[in-house]
Amino acid sequence: MDPKLEKPYNPADTESRIYDLWQESGFFQPENLSGDRSKPFTIIMPPPNANGHLHAGHALFVTIEDLMIRYKRMRGFKTLWLPGADHAGFETQVVYEKKLEKEGRSRFGMDRQKLYDEIMAFTLENKKYMEAELKALGASCDWSREKFTLDPAIIKTVYGTFQQLYDDDLIYRGKRLVNWCTKHQTSLSDLETSTETRIDKLYYLQYGPLVVATVRPETMFGDVAVAVNPDDERYQQYIDQDIEVQTPIGSMKLKVVADPIVEKDFGTGALKITPAHDQNDFDLAKRHNLPAIEVIDQFGKLNDKTGKYTGLKVDEARTTVVADLKELGLLIKEEPYEHNVIACYKCGRVLEPRVIPQWFVKMEPLAKPALKAVYDGDIKIIPDFSKKIFTNWLDNIRDWNISRQIAWGIQIPAKICPKCDFGVPDLENKKTTCGQCGSELVQDPDTFDTWFSSGQWPFATLGYPENKDYKNFYPTAVMETGADILFFWVARMIMLGLYRTNQIPFHTVYLHGMVRDGQGLKMSKSKGNVINPIEIVNKYGADALRMALVIGNTPGTAMALAEDKIKAYKHFSNKLWNISRFILSYAPTDNETPTEANLLKEFNELATAVTNDLENYRFYLAGEKIYHYAWHRLADEIIEESKAILATPGEVADTRRQTLRLILGQTLKLLHPFMPFVTEELWQIGKFSTTSSLLIVEDWPHQND
Repeated sequence: MDPKLEKPYNPADTESRIYDLWQESGFFQPENLSGDRSKPFTIIMPPPNANGHLHAGHALFVTIEDLMIRYKRMRGFKTLWLPGADHAGFETQVVYEKKLEKEGRSRFGMDRQKLYDEIMAFTLENKKYMEAELKALGASCDWSREKFTLDPAIIKTVYGTFQQLYDDDLIYRGKRLVNWCTKHQTSLSDLETSTETRIDKLYYLQYGPLVVATVRPETMFGDVAVAVNPDDERYQQYIDQDIEVQTPIGSMKLKVVADPIVEKDFGTGALKITPAHDQNDFDLAKRHNLPAIEVIDQFGKLNDKTGKYTGLKVDEARTTVVADLKELGLLIKEEPYEHNVIACYKCGRVLEPRVIPQWFVKMEPLAKPALKAVYDGDIKIIPDFSKKIFTNWLDNIRDWNISRQIAWGIQIPAKICPKCDFGVPDLENKKTTCGQCGSELVQDPDTFDTWFSSGQWPFATLGYPENKDYKNFYPTAVMETGADILFFWVARMIMLGLYRTNQIPFHTVYLHGMVRDGQGLKMSKSKGNVINPIEIVNKYGADALRMALVIGNTPGTAMALAEDKIKAYKHFSNKLWNISRFILSYAPTDNETPTEANLLKEFNELATAVTNDLENYRFYLAGEKIYHYAWHRLADEIIEESKAILATPGEVADTRRQTLRLILGQTLKLLHPFMPFVTEELWQIGKFSTTSSLLIVEDWPHQND
């Protein structure tokens, strides 16, 4: 028996050595795989943010994607798992801003290039840690093809898409209402927000002959109309009439307009319309050709259009304005009101809508082909219920603001006119004057929303359009990612992939849910319930963590991950080690020795079931079946009954030895995608194959063709 088996299994002594063995073999690279591998199977890794360490969610995606790649590699596919790292735009800049705050510095006032260079150095340093952690989890990806979202080739592809969208009249620069974070001083897309339910006050204000209900009396100085429902009999006489409205800083004339968006049973059925500070009001104003008057500045303070309230922050201004309205007899009443507010998803501050010039993508023309691809079944989304969520969102999609007022990211390759807000792509930096007013153009200082560049990830990483990797591996097979970024990322990859390449970017979308703690609670540092995957690997081994992440984890739903569960699968690693110690303690017989057909038939039925589950993305069922077979059938029953058989030398014992060895080797194959390290180590010790020294490229035990 190999001396290694005489010691207890220790992942710490095994895993890094085995990973080095795989890397040195070159088998992570598809061109180094032997045999007739005409069918490609490609996964483009969702690039982890290169601004910190991996978390439990990263460990889950690595486990599932590595499982698929290892399985398909053993099935004879030309497998490519392309790794990457994301500069993560706004998120990384927020992380770096916190670092600056601790150092007593601020990005405001810093030279833009200096800030960019500092964040780049910070990101590249953290990128090294992130990559080492991916390897510790067993990621068998092709590191020779690794991509970073700020690689020159990626930026070139992103610029090409921007230019093409502009040429096709699908990108425009315009003044529209956007979400604005007063802390981070940037616009955010609708998906970069969080919705919170709050109880505020609903104020009833006297507006000339009418009474309006509003939660934002401080914006009254930017009102341009009062709106009522066209079918509301109470207000028919006022429709299309001007009314004079008294405010604490003077009177204003407002037109009464009729619009079906107004709900007759909300408040009084009459609404003040402030287009510059409310999305619904902005949309209504466009329908009625009304202006937008901004009265809150970029810092969340009332501006010089508000008279004595100039310089007050929103909350302070609201309190002061309400007090003044009450003194003037214009406050009719106030009552509690539960409603949703939109906040920055990073700092939690309530966002202030602003009308500012930004670059927008027209989404409806891009959404239609994406919807068709999903409806026609060209792209399958797992779990099935996510398809409806996906299609509902695309059916109601709005134009996408892709401008960000931050230094970190891919700068928009355009010139803009400060005078008339005109903008035009300028990839070669040749344009000097505005095509509308003749003024001098300046470089747009904004950067792309990170989802605009990462939305091109599948074809950009493969070198669209001429690179051989693009020709050999696109469209990709599976996009595995978190259910929470179905809209952020997956939908955008489908839309931009179809637009730029005229092909779907992947055939299948597999969505995993959030990893929660053992009590099902969201992990957070403040709760002290964060599970650090690398600490777990150091304690129990990557195989134990991987099994705990797969078994019991159905797609699209949140899973609870307790340390006790991980510890249990560490015991399973030990059990597998002990099973192998027993079987391999007997010298192998001649290859001509017969085997027991009934036991092999039983194993083949297991292999068929496991293969079927893997082909249908039921990883949790496949893992559970192998686990129960190895522990409860092979160890508890077959080995136990074998002890008496093997005690008496002869043909029966030889047959059982040969059968056990064959079953062990095949079991290691079935388990390899789930527990790659311990299975590879045992494969090396057992010397099961005469054709290959590595389990990673062995043939799968069941061909389900």
